[in-house]
Parts: sequence; structure tokens; C-alpha cells
Amino acid sequence: MSFRLSQRDKDIIAFINQFRAVDRDSLVELFFKQLKSPVNACNSVMVRLYRLGLIERTQQYSPTVYLPVDAKIKKNSQKILHFLSILDVYKQMCTYSVPKHVIVEDKPTGRKGGIEPDLFCIFKGSPFWVEIQRNQYSEQKIQAKINLYEEFFFSDEWKTLQWQPEDRSAIFPSVILITPIRYAVHSDHLRIIQVASIHELMEKYKSPNKQQREEKIKAKTASSGIKINLT
Repeated sequence: MSFRLSQRDKDIIAFINQFRAVDRDSLVELFFKQLKSPVNACNSVMVRLYRLGLIERTQQYSPTVYLPVDAKIKKNSQKILHFLSILDVYKQMCTYSVPKHVIVEDKPTGRKGGIEPDLFCIFKGSPFWVEIQRNQYSEQKIQAKINLYEEFFFSDEWKTLQWQPEDRSAIFPSVILITPIRYAVHSDHLRIIQVASIHELMEKYKSPNKQQREEKIKAKTASSGIKINLT
């Protein structure tokens, strides 16, 4: 069969391959919202890509969730909810600034037993590793996770990661714990940020001047958040 893919088709397939599980409404929001009938347009495109065998789908969820053709997760797996949580964090970031160098389920150590953040990205000029805690864990388990980050910090291996800037000193990312629960964890060497959402993160680091300005003019511009300075 001969067929031609549009650039949007290619972008959608690449996005699904990157995030592993993407629901229909997220695709509408990210790729079709500028159209007159975004839901219908999205449904039409996704049915075509599915019939061409370029994506997989599961209707265990509503709306439909799309998967890569080589997905190694079952269509009713709880892992799908995990990937949708990562996608939700990414979409929240996009309302302020589109993240760069996005890596889903990053494995920066390259070996088993090292840190495995759910997401790495450079967001508003600063690098972050994101840990999404959908369930409640013991503080000992969360602290053990932080200890692994400290071990990686002292290894200096992070200084050679491919996203590090070439024109200045290497930066160790801040670690964001996305959790509705505050854990009594600490590090003398890393910056650990505990928030329930990216929206809370942006409120937390909003400058006083910007807060006052928003109160006066009720600014709604999504791209007006501040850059989070790590130094």
C-alpha cells in the first residue's frame, strides 16, 4: 500500500513513541486545538494511522489511549496510567514554556540500580529530573531514592551527559517530587522540590513583582512565568 504521511502525522507518531501512552484528548490539545472541529479531526487522523499499522491503541480507557506499535506493555496494564501521569506533567509545563531535551523514563547512569527519573527536561532554562509519586511510600523509601541521586552527584558522571551546556560549567538538575504528600527527606548537596503539580511549582517560584502585577491586571499569558534559577 502506498501512502504519504503529513508532518503532523510524523510528529504524532514520534510523540506517542516518546511518551509510550497518549490519550486522545491530549492529542487534541497538543496537535489539533487550532482547528474548527479538533476532536473530529483528531479521531479521523488516529483511525487512519491505526489502520495503517503505525500506532496501536487500547480502548480499556475512555477516551482511547494510543501506544507505539512495539509497545511492550499490555493494553490493560497499570503502567499506562504511569505514562499518562508523565504526560500530564509535560502538558502542565507546556502551559508555561515548552520543555526541551525531554527524556521519558531517563536512565542517566546507564546501569541497573541507578537513578531512573520518570522525566528529564530543561524547563524554562533549568534542568530537572522529575519523580512522580502516584502512591504513598514510606519516607525511608523516598530517602533511599534521594540517596541514589546523591551517589550519582558524587560520581561526576553527570557532567558529561549529552544535554549539558558546552559554553559553561555543568549543572546537576534539581529533583522535583510530584506528590500530594510532603516527605521529610533531605539532601545537603541537591535541590529537592516537593510540589503537588507543576502549577504549584510555578506559583512557588513566582517573583513578588509578578504576583503583584498579576493581581492588578489578572494576566493570563501562559508564557510569563519566571525562569527558575538553580545557582
